[in-house]
Amino acid sequence: MKFKLLVLFFFFGIGLLFSQTKVSGHVFDENNEPVAYANIIFKNSSQGTITDENGKFYLESSDTWNTLIVSFVGYETIEYPLNKKVNYELKFTIKEEAAALNEVLIIAGKQSKKASENPAIVILQKIWERKRKNGLRQFKQYNYDRYEKVEFDINTIDSALINGKLFKGMEFVFEHVDTSRVTGKTYLPFFINEEAAKVYGDNILKKEKVEIKGNKNSGFENNQAIIDFVKDLYSEYDVYDNYLKFFDKSFVSPISRTGINTYNYVLADSAFIDNKWCYNIIYYPRRKNELTFKGDFWVADTTFAIKDINMHASKSANINWVKDIYIEQEFEVLNDSVFLVKRDYFMSDFTLNKKEESRGIYGKRTTLYNNYEFNKVKKEGFYKKEVFDYNKDAYNRDDAFWDENRMEALSKDEKGVYKMLDTLKTVSKFKRLYNLGSILSSGFIEIDKWNIDIGPISSTFGYNDVEGLRMRAGARTYFGQNDLWRAQGFLAYGFKDNKFKYGLSAKWLINKENRLIISAGHRRDIEQIGANLTSSTDVLGRSLASNDVFSVAPNDKLTNINLGALAIEMEPWQNVVIRVGGSYRTLSSASSSFSLDYVDPESPTGISSEIQQFESTFSVNYYPQRKMTGHGVERLNANDDYASLFTQFSVGTKDFFNSDFDYTKVQFSYIQPWQIGGLGQLKSTFEAGKTFGDVPLGLLSIVPGNQSYFSFYKSFAQLDYYEFVTDTYVALFLEHNFNGKFFSRIPFLRKLNWREIVGIRGVWGDLSDSNIALSSPTNIPLLAPNKEIYYEYSVGVGNIFKLMRIDFNFRGNYFDNPGARDFGVSINFGFRF
Repeated sequence: MKFKLLVLFFFFGIGLLFSQTKVSGHVFDENNEPVAYANIIFKNSSQGTITDENGKFYLESSDTWNTLIVSFVGYETIEYPLNKKVNYELKFTIKEEAAALNEVLIIAGKQSKKASENPAIVILQKIWERKRKNGLRQFKQYNYDRYEKVEFDINTIDSALINGKLFKGMEFVFEHVDTSRVTGKTYLPFFINEEAAKVYGDNILKKEKVEIKGNKNSGFENNQAIIDFVKDLYSEYDVYDNYLKFFDKSFVSPISRTGINTYNYVLADSAFIDNKWCYNIIYYPRRKNELTFKGDFWVADTTFAIKDINMHASKSANINWVKDIYIEQEFEVLNDSVFLVKRDYFMSDFTLNKKEESRGIYGKRTTLYNNYEFNKVKKEGFYKKEVFDYNKDAYNRDDAFWDENRMEALSKDEKGVYKMLDTLKTVSKFKRLYNLGSILSSGFIEIDKWNIDIGPISSTFGYNDVEGLRMRAGARTYFGQNDLWRAQGFLAYGFKDNKFKYGLSAKWLINKENRLIISAGHRRDIEQIGANLTSSTDVLGRSLASNDVFSVAPNDKLTNINLGALAIEMEPWQNVVIRVGGSYRTLSSASSSFSLDYVDPESPTGISSEIQQFESTFSVNYYPQRKMTGHGVERLNANDDYASLFTQFSVGTKDFFNSDFDYTKVQFSYIQPWQIGGLGQLKSTFEAGKTFGDVPLGLLSIVPGNQSYFSFYKSFAQLDYYEFVTDTYVALFLEHNFNGKFFSRIPFLRKLNWREIVGIRGVWGDLSDSNIALSSPTNIPLLAPNKEIYYEYSVGVGNIFKLMRIDFNFRGNYFDNPGARDFGVSINFGFRF
């Protein structure tokens, strides 16, 4: 017990070093009911906060203040003397003002949406009228300096954590514990990334360019993936937009035109801020479980531009793994009509659950803006997005650079993190924990002394009706994330067919400026072909359909594939990838119950069972708005909300390498995610293709069925493999996730945080008589959905236990097909916010 008290006093002393004034407590009314949204402020300052829905508050300042003011409209103001620098667990009881008993403003329950009854709505309407005239939007061109600091912290530091086994041998890290000014909880920083940049923009051209001047992070210099992932979590936003996207979710902005249907608004106060008369409006959600905020904002009375705003996500918001989201934005007055963002602060608390006492990780981003300049014209070419824009010098700036370019000094604990993590990396236990985290995130086991990664571990075991139990071991070279070349391979064995399978591939980045890459590979394996309509260019790829451990029908329609490929690709413009390649493959059935036989007049029997084919391809990929991580031969996606357009021409040449067929295949696909305001996200995919020339079953386009119990996007849940075969096809896949929009309004479902998912998918295809005749010896019925569009629809419930999704799938037509399945249930698992 004495030791716990000693630890408590120790960290109490540490806290005093980092901040001069700290206060926390509760505000109640005379009936001992908590008062939500009461104003808490240090006297003679602009530093303050408001109480939460439970009347609780926490406030800190780096300055010393002697008096705390507690106020609420219609109640007497309390001035409380602060005799100590730290005052925790204060309790205030506010009394109604006698002169205002008949006009007390109660900030609770539903507020009127009518401007005639609610003055806050009048102010909102004026904000909407002028929002396009405030900020950067009113200038033709702009540029400014930006400093950004991203930090991750372990929070709720207590004696149990300090004395726990996890940190045994690493106790020195707790020398850097601090206290959050938002939540009042202790925290330990373990990751900091700083970036200084110059931002240029042109509102006429609708272009923007960011020049990185410097980037520095603590302990993860070589892990650009971590940096980009963190920055993507906290993407840029504009409070004037109707919806603000965080963690792949669209929150309704309190300034939104649709806000009156989502929020209650109360005009709470007015005062001079920076010599501008401003109004204070408090807002809070009308309903629980929706993606909303609570908080307040100050707005100027002439320009009706936002001066200050804070947004605290509702505890009941339907978002996983995040307990708290808190946002502050401050705007500076440039002149009588221009308000520009000056400081942006974003904090989130990542936890396994939303209990108040649960321990988690704070993610914090602070962004400061300075040196605004306007109407300086740059040529359109200046905004061209470069394919290669890696500036090595920017990641190796000295201390003098950061002293000059930091717009906000690091606190003592933040400065200590750089040194602390350098020390931590020398601790064997930390290395083991770091390696474990790396394995879980990448799926590979790193062997540094050989510069090799073993994996991916997820593909070690598999099962199908041909191979039985399948075991696979793979490896890749890995000298660093920006490797100019990479080789990888695998060896697999099936315990039922008693055969080894293998694959090898390599790629080399020849030119960084336009990402000129040469690649080659060879694979001998068993595959479920026809698992996708659009052809894959991955030589070592293996579809999940090839390993259906549990399936609704026998998984025996597998193919022996012997493939060799060579390709060259380049990215002449950012996110435009041009690829030219050639491949040679042989295909034959891997099962006695499945046949790829076709008519072959040159065969002694008139029938052949093996296809030998050389194919040359030319393809163009375009990924608008895609962001990538890394500058080596292999890169990772830093975001997933971009569109994808793909076009490919494939030509099969008979007699070349003793090939069997002449044909031309044209394919196109368009994938587009759509964020539809507060209604969630729609994912859409359109695919089309046609094969010119006569080809057998192994070279036709198979409509992707799904015989497993798992949900796979871009496949048809109620189709068996090879149920539909085409040489011409058009397909559309639509899937919409409402993110609990409707379940949140049903009382008995509200607390479950389930999410509604609906989908519809359809395909039309045709198959020529000549292709039917060519593949007539096969034992597969050759049917195409040419009478009418084949379609399915599904309704699903997601976010069950935060991990599981269940889909109920319904077949729309073609019930007369042999073995047609009219209804099925499929599941899926995954971590989603």
